[in-house]
Amino acid sequence: MGMKILVLGIGNTLLTDEGVGIVAMHELEARFGAREDMEFLDGGTLSFTLAVPISECSALLVIDAAELGAVPGTVRSFEGEEMDRFLGANRKSSVHEVGLLDLMSISRLTGHWPEQRALIGIQPSLVDWGETLTPAVAAALPEVCATAAKIIERFACE
Repeated sequence: MGMKILVLGIGNTLLTDEGVGIVAMHELEARFGAREDMEFLDGGTLSFTLAVPISECSALLVIDAAELGAVPGTVRSFEGEEMDRFLGANRKSSVHEVGLLDLMSISRLTGHWPEQRALIGIQPSLVDWGETLTPAVAAALPEVCATAAKIIERFACE
């Protein structure tokens, strides 16, 4: 099996900024979708079924709204062990049925947590009923996509 990079967008597009991971994943799919070494997945609000695609990839890039304790629209990336530590330290209350931390635990138990992994977190401004991103978070999308493109290229070269 060759290299397979999974780009996993997480969130709920009916809850304003909570959907930023899905929006960013779709933008990346429009840019990189022709590449055979990549798969794009709308992880929605997460479920245990995501353990399968995670176990089948060689590199994982997750994009999600995250509580960073920063100004709305702030973008931060966490790679490798740093991602694992961030997930362990930030058990945010979430609309997600299963947390990313739970998926990490399942994947580790089965020996399928990708060595190459990264999380891009975007500080939300508002998580409430609504189908569009707030201006601060929408304005962060170019930075999210640029950060993701750099990570994807690094994954592909390693």
